[in-house]
Amino acid sequence: MKRLAVDVRPGDYSIVRLPSGSPPPSGLFAHAGSGLVSVTSTPDEVSVVCPTEHAPAAEQVEHGWRLLTVRGPLEFTLTGIMAALAGELAAAGVSLFAVSTFDTDHVLVKAVDLARAVAALTEAGHDVAQPAG
Repeated sequence: MKRLAVDVRPGDYSIVRLPSGSPPPSGLFAHAGSGLVSVTSTPDEVSVVCPTEHAPAAEQVEHGWRLLTVRGPLEFTLTGIMAALAGELAAAGVSLFAVSTFDTDHVLVKAVDLARAVAALTEAGHDVAQPAG
């Protein structure tokens, strides 16, 4: 796997599970400039990933995630990117939540595991940039 450039994005993220068929939370995309916002609908659920300060109220919410983004855009012909990241994080005992977009791949790791995740990716030869401050 070639060396990847991975940016640790500022701020905390939440992952929310809404009932199947729920519409996207009102106003959620108005905050897209403040970070990643992803809404995925399946026959069984609607999942929302967004900055914690914009997370909708729900019965099932997981707070305390940090976002790592592979610097893109990435060509669709590239293979093994998510497998490499997942494998390196798994070897370090770090669980992840993955989201892919048209341009790139994103992984969320629990905030308590961020230092371990950054160390694992750096030791694997990837360039990991963290926000200043």
